Amino acid sequence: MQRSIMSFFYPKKEGKVKKPEKETSNSVRETEPPPKVALKERNGEVPESDSPVKRPGRKVARVLGSEGEEEDEALTPSKGQKPAPGSPQVSPPSPATFPESSPSLSNTSPVDISPAGIPKRRTAETPPESLTEPEVTQKKEAEGDQPATPPETSPEPPPDGASEPEVAEKQEAREENPAKPPARAPKPVSSFFAPRKPATKKEGKEEGPGTARQEETKGPLDPSSYNPAKSNYHPIDDACWKPGQKVPYLAVARTFEKIEEVSARLRMVETLSNLLRSVVALSPPDLVPVLYLSLSRLGPPQQGLELGVGDGVLLKAVAQATGRQLESVKAEAAEKGDVGLVAENSRSTQRLMLPPPALTAAGVFTKFRDIARLAGSASTAKKMDVIKGLFVACRHSEARYIARALSGRLRLGLAEQSVLAALSQAVSLTPPGQEFPPAVVDAGKGRTAEARKTWLEEQAMILKQTFCEVPDLDRIIPVLLEHGLERLPEHCKLSPGVPLKPMLAHPTRGVSEVLKRFEEAAFTCEYKYDGQRAQIHVLEGGEVKIFSRNQEDNTGKYPDIISRIPKIKLPSVTSFILDTEAVAWDREKKQIQPFQVLTTRKRKEVDAAEIQVQVCLYAFDLIYLNGESLVREPLSRRRQLLRENFVETEGEFVFATSLDTKDTDQIAEFLEQSVKDSCEGLMVKTLDVNATYEIAKRSHNWLKLKKDYLDGVGDTLDLVVIGAYLGRGKRAGRYGGFLLAAYDEESEELQAICKLGTGFSDEELEEHHRKLQALVLPTPRPYVRADGAVAPDHWLDPSAVWEVKCADLSLSPIYPAARGLVDGEKGISLRFPRFIRIREDKKPEEATTSAQVRPQPGWACLARPASRWRILELRWGALGLLTTRPLPALLRWPRCTGSRVRFKTSRARTWTPTRKISTRLPPSQGLGQGRQRWGHGVSCCPANLVLRPCGICSITGVCVCLCVCVCVCGDGLSGVWDLFAHFFQ
Repeated sequence: MQRSIMSFFYPKKEGKVKKPEKETSNSVRETEPPPKVALKERNGEVPESDSPVKRPGRKVARVLGSEGEEEDEALTPSKGQKPAPGSPQVSPPSPATFPESSPSLSNTSPVDISPAGIPKRRTAETPPESLTEPEVTQKKEAEGDQPATPPETSPEPPPDGASEPEVAEKQEAREENPAKPPARAPKPVSSFFAPRKPATKKEGKEEGPGTARQEETKGPLDPSSYNPAKSNYHPIDDACWKPGQKVPYLAVARTFEKIEEVSARLRMVETLSNLLRSVVALSPPDLVPVLYLSLSRLGPPQQGLELGVGDGVLLKAVAQATGRQLESVKAEAAEKGDVGLVAENSRSTQRLMLPPPALTAAGVFTKFRDIARLAGSASTAKKMDVIKGLFVACRHSEARYIARALSGRLRLGLAEQSVLAALSQAVSLTPPGQEFPPAVVDAGKGRTAEARKTWLEEQAMILKQTFCEVPDLDRIIPVLLEHGLERLPEHCKLSPGVPLKPMLAHPTRGVSEVLKRFEEAAFTCEYKYDGQRAQIHVLEGGEVKIFSRNQEDNTGKYPDIISRIPKIKLPSVTSFILDTEAVAWDREKKQIQPFQVLTTRKRKEVDAAEIQVQVCLYAFDLIYLNGESLVREPLSRRRQLLRENFVETEGEFVFATSLDTKDTDQIAEFLEQSVKDSCEGLMVKTLDVNATYEIAKRSHNWLKLKKDYLDGVGDTLDLVVIGAYLGRGKRAGRYGGFLLAAYDEESEELQAICKLGTGFSDEELEEHHRKLQALVLPTPRPYVRADGAVAPDHWLDPSAVWEVKCADLSLSPIYPAARGLVDGEKGISLRFPRFIRIREDKKPEEATTSAQVRPQPGWACLARPASRWRILELRWGALGLLTTRPLPALLRWPRCTGSRVRFKTSRARTWTPTRKISTRLPPSQGLGQGRQRWGHGVSCCPANLVLRPCGICSITGVCVCLCVCVCVCGDGLSGVWDLFAHFFQ
């Protein structure tokens, strides 16, 4: 029976609706309005946005199917149509063109629309449902997943005999069971009244003309999920920023995270290379800042920009930026030992109402340079403000690497050569200068693994050679982006004004080694002067620049040298680069003064009228002359040009004293004469064969022969002071000993190597105590590794570098220096070290490295693998007693302890055999050269390794066998019999 239209706008009358058979006591009559609480509960079930009054554009038509089931259809006005709110009448659709049901419109209450399509009047009995946004979304998704019912062309009227109360009863039953979803409407034929659905891209759809446009609108990855270490990295698809945008600093931080997780150098280079490939393809102007951030530098060395922010300032900035107590921040820093981790942890627990803009790599680099330029009394407060601003804007791991960069140590193990290798790989695989999108993103694709590796190594060599001649990224990168790597050497050439890393020499132990190395080549011997390296640059316009060995600008330190330039060169010389040594000179006595005198000279803003320490330049090489680079010319040619174009002046500018000879006696006499002339020794150089100037390389074509080399150790060591021990006795009240460390380039750590307590005068101890008091720290720096060593009374900020001489080296289970390079469990320590002087011209990063300690001449046995054998020392057991002791000694069996032999008596004493091995044995017998001697504490090997007894003696605890307890590491046991024959001669 069909209801009238007006009946939908008025409440139902009593008696018209069939009541349920059972009613509870708490039920209410249908004609009475429900309580407020029940009304609110019911109102919460229907979303307010589905009301036909507030959103008239969304309506649902309810009809009865042929079997009495209610079916609802959505009516949505076409685009642009705005029906008036409250309009009660909507024209019902024709059966042939029933509107299509949409999942997004099916959440309208079925009781809001009459079967004729006219909205029902809202009453307290039919309140609108109110769903939350998650519930609406979930409902839409659930409805969208339901399969569509078979299409029907028109709704069918209710079955015969269905009265109006029965229909209302079914309708109320449906309202009382909201969990049962309404039936889906049949899919109708498209109607004029139904809006067109928006087109959606389907998976696996064939690419058409609009595909490129869709890819362009695809957003980049989230920087927090950026992963440059993934395999098959794509520099555009896997990047986290769009073309032309600034590189997010979070992308740089994520790259550092991935590098920090691995230890293999090739993986580190590849990860950094992937980031640089994206920078080259998407944001080429940001390549220079990203490279400097990776190197933890602010520019070329000659600019002299350094951060040097102390841990105290950083911790205070972290506390103020994150709202933490300074004491808790310091306690966490002491526990973790890493300011970067403290900053990251503090920042991650902070929440901001209005987060600042994301950091960019270029922006962070600019802030770093601003901090380095701040000077004056208020500079600390200004630096603090800038640092706090950076910390506030940090996300994820950004704070960790910003704090580390400010402290000067990223602790990534990324050396300069690794960064250059990553840069060459990036510009080789993804060539710069291409239009976007680049046609070539992986130029190595299609090559075999071996061919790809060889090709990348060749490309890296091009960049490294160019960087040696022009060590300035500000000059190299623009040329690289414009012309590519292949043409880089054509546009970047050596020129005055850009300092070069000097060529260095290898140490040697004696004249015989020199003759052996240069037996087929002509060589020269020059005095090795005890001064400071000075690289003199004169530009075409006459400007003079003087740089140190570490490329620092020392022009302001030597105004007296600048004034001499016009008279030391010929008028035809317009530009040049000289390699010289600046030495303190006594004009009255006309002799060289010690290096310590030169260190008293002022470093900056020196007035020529106030100079008290005069210097003399000793020139020994010419690198550049009148627009022509001479680095590929042999030394004989360079020396000839030097002497032809420059003029000597006594006490001001002198050529290095030299001697060309192969006579052993003449070289020995020349060495003695150099010592008498206040020099350190000799520099021996090849003249013609392999005699080019090898920039930034410690070459075997230059050998240094010092007077101390003949005493045992091949060279002095430049070590960093990391701790101090309080003195006792006559040294009470000052420091009596110091803990020294070598620098490890790969881990960027300072590794303890020895304790120093000799070589000081009382005045020097007083001076060291006064200066080092300002460097005392409560705990060691995070990059100081001294595990196993005796902890000093005071930890020191590692900034002082001292030159140290030692008698020998030994393997040590205590000191961690070079651990793993020689022995998997032991490091290397110095025997009998003594202080020589302070190296004010060196930074801690320029100290002797752990790798340099290992291959020094005279210590070669340390570097040989354990699988090769060499007899180092013999400890005699019973056989030794039979040959060197009277018969009663046999009754006291010696106990082998590994480093000495003790008698089992009431008072243990060391037994030392009386016989001696010959002073010199041929190297083929495994004993090397030098003064070898039996006895406790003296070893046949310069390393004096800790000895271990044989297996039988280890078990029994005494030497019960007639064997020889040996410590081995060399070339074979054949030397044993030679040694026996030598002993019993």
